[in-house]
Amino acid sequence: MSSLPDSAAVETQIAAFEADLTAAPSARDAQTVRDKYLGRKHSIVASWMQLIADAPPEDKRNIGRFANELKAAIEARWTAYTERAAARARPAGAVDMTLPGRLPALGRRHPLTTVRDRMEAIFARMGFAVVEGPEVEDEWHNFDALNMPAEHPARDMQDTLYLVTPMKGATGRADDLRTLLRTHTSSMQIRYMQAHQPPIRIVVPGRVYRRDDLDLTHSPAFGQIEGLAVGEGLSLADLKGTLLAFARDMFSSNARVRFRPSFFPYTEPSSFPTPNRA
Repeated sequence: MSSLPDSAAVETQIAAFEADLTAAPSARDAQTVRDKYLGRKHSIVASWMQLIADAPPEDKRNIGRFANELKAAIEARWTAYTERAAARARPAGAVDMTLPGRLPALGRRHPLTTVRDRMEAIFARMGFAVVEGPEVEDEWHNFDALNMPAEHPARDMQDTLYLVTPMKGATGRADDLRTLLRTHTSSMQIRYMQAHQPPIRIVVPGRVYRRDDLDLTHSPAFGQIEGLAVGEGLSLADLKGTLLAFARDMFSSNARVRFRPSFFPYTEPSSFPTPNRA
């Protein structure tokens, strides 16, 4: 019978298996190829073994022999394939020695940054939004809009750091020129009120700059945080309560706040609160 397996059929099936295995793009596909030839049901070897039942007695022996030869050949090639794949695979927990080492994290947050973060968190819990503004400002936002006219001493070259070359502002307009380093974060209050309608509750943290000699109590650059609340019915009582709650959260549950008369050209009345421990 020409349809029965023979040595030529064995060689043909072995070559086909090798070609299919080489073309398999993944381990799962390779397993599918293996099952096509060696699976218990519907495989090439299984179909050959099923021929034995209906074959003439003189052919049964040869069919079994060729089926076993094909099975042994494919099993040998499958074993070799899996061993090569295992050798190429990276062992579990292996380290690629060509990768650069991991540098340890050094340092920690600066104390001033830690204090600022804590202050922001306290005011945020009280319902204030935290906003930031440009450190390079124009004279109108930094002085004029805050009731500091041209003859105000704060605008003197000895008190304010002016830029030799003005910078263009974020708007890109020709009249938006930043000419100085802000002397306070109050300029952001003006910018925020220009862009938002009441009620307003914000705190503005950030660095400010003044022409001060560096000593124990002065610095040409230092941190500042201030708040702005605009709304109906607000009074100095709200200011006092807010600052007292902040002092007790920031410093001590027994902290007290002393209010002293002061002068700020953009607030009326003005006071200067000082936290004190009990």
